Order: sequence, then C-alpha cells, then structure tokens
Amino acid sequence: MTDTLQQTSERTPAIIVDGVTKRFLKRNTHSLKEGFVNWTRGKKVRADYFEALQDVSFQIGEGESVAVLGFNGSGKSTTLKMVSGVMEPDEGRVFTKGRVAGLIEVGAGFHPELSGRENVYLNAAILGMSKKQIEERFDDIVAFSEIGEFIDQEVKHYSSGMFMRLAFSVAIHVDLDILLVDEVLSVGDAPFRKKCNEKLRELTEQGVTMLVVSHNMKTVQQLCSRGIVIHEHRVLFDGPIDDAVEVIRTTPH
Repeated sequence: MTDTLQQTSERTPAIIVDGVTKRFLKRNTHSLKEGFVNWTRGKKVRADYFEALQDVSFQIGEGESVAVLGFNGSGKSTTLKMVSGVMEPDEGRVFTKGRVAGLIEVGAGFHPELSGRENVYLNAAILGMSKKQIEERFDDIVAFSEIGEFIDQEVKHYSSGMFMRLAFSVAIHVDLDILLVDEVLSVGDAPFRKKCNEKLRELTEQGVTMLVVSHNMKTVQQLCSRGIVIHEHRVLFDGPIDDAVEVIRTTPH
C-alpha cells in the first residue's frame, strides 16, 4: 500500500476525498399512511440515520485508473456520487480537477420523450461540448453506440442496453479529464463490453483519470492498477489492484 500511495503522491491529484461522511434518513415506518396512523394513535414516529460513508479519505493522481471495490451496500456507488457532485458530503470535502464525466446510472440525464439524437445533443452540451463539437463528433458517437436507425426514436422505447451504449458513447467522445464508471458496463452483449473496455484502456493511455465501480474482478484487474476497498462504509484497503481483489475475496460478508 505504501508504494501505491507514494506513486500517487508523485502525481498532481485529480481527485481528493477528505474525511467524507454521508448520512441517509432511515424511517421506522414503511409509508406516509402508516406514519399518519401511528401519529393519530399516539405512537412515536421517529426517523433514524445511517452512515453510508464514514470518514472516507483517498487521493487519485492525474492519469490513474482506480477501482472502488466492496460488497453490496458498502458505499461504493455513494463514493462515486460524491466525486461526481451528484451528492454532497455531510462531513468532509471532495475536490476534482478538470472536466468530469460520469456513467453512474444507465440512462441518467436522458429525457424519455426526446429522441436519441436530441439526447446526444442535450447530454453532450451538459458535459460542456459546443454545438460545433457535437456536430463534428455526432457520427462517431452514433457509430460507436451501434444504435443505428433507432437514433431518431424516442429513448423511452430503448432497452437498458441501448441506453447504456448511447450514454457511454457520448461520455467518451467528450474532452474529459476524469471518467467515473459504475457497473453500467455490465449491461449489453459481450462484444460491446469488450469494445468499451478497449476504449477505456485507450483513454487511460491518453492520461484520463478513471474511477471504476464493478463487481467484475477480471475487468477491474484489466483496467485498473490500484484498488480501494470500501467495507462497512469505511476504507479497508488502498493499494495494488491484485492485492485489493484478494482482500475482497478473503473478507467475510
């Protein structure tokens, strides 16, 4: 772990997560109706909180490719949402350097009533591309996504795989500095997943910083050099990817 952290310290940080804690409300009633009934009967209606992340800290250097590993419910996806800015920490701070593109939820940011073509323009603009840049790269985006003749169909009729292919294609054609990927590559057929992985490796070779959440250990070992293991909402391990995978395999649920 020391060698990995030393290598990271020699790079300019692209991502800094400093003492981040995130809490979510956990109600002890299952519905508004149930809560109202309990209130009318004089029963105490209380809300508890649980910590999805507890004092999580790490730094990722420019051009690093890092996997965030952990069991379901450990806080992996919450970590990515903190870095993307979708959520804000209750305690601690998150810093990113440069343009961030996130593939965190399949179809996130897509408007169901708009066509694939319209959503390409909308999402690319949100990610900072000018109209001219979008027009120049539009054919490449569509070709990579393999959407073909469905590009002018409303995306509410798309399958989850079509959503993912188009969202991924838009993100990788943006001039980005940091790419966040959360399990979306598990959607789609094997040839397309292979093409995505090859593109991700190409981006890391170009110096893009990448943070990946996946349960596919083989994939993260191919894509990443470092792994951060989140266990029970805290950082359990931060070091070489092969060691991180071994930690996951030997840690009890």
